[in-house]
Amino acid sequence: MSLKARIQEDMKAAMRAGDKARLGTIRLIMAAVKQREVDERIALNDAQIVEVLDKMAKQRRESITQYRDAGREDLAQKEETELAIIQSYLPAALSDAEIDALIARAIEETGAGGMRDMGKVMAWLKPRVQGRADMAQVSAKVKAALSS
Repeated sequence: MSLKARIQEDMKAAMRAGDKARLGTIRLIMAAVKQREVDERIALNDAQIVEVLDKMAKQRRESITQYRDAGREDLAQKEETELAIIQSYLPAALSDAEIDALIARAIEETGAGGMRDMGKVMAWLKPRVQGRADMAQVSAKVKAALSS
């Protein structure tokens, strides 16, 4: 079953169960997917849907930080609930050791020798870690690896 079909089935299940929080989040996901399909005039495949979900997860993480800084724990909780639902559709997260191994392999395969090659390394890594790791953390790890 494709990711889009799975999301649509979960939306129907949430409607039947009366789970308003889950239903609302799934509707947001479907709206974001549909918006990208309309903008680009294509039908998204699973990898492209993962990109959309990854972007939505990143937005939620940023919002949680901002709400907590502003003392709005109620809104932070809502965003955390949405983040958990979005993450349930993303592939399993990579461990730190797996990310480090991929970074080492990327540096080796791209022949990166310093910070000027960071773009090449990130371009090699992105399709392999998209949706499975926070790209900001991966970027920081690559920066540390290339500067040492």
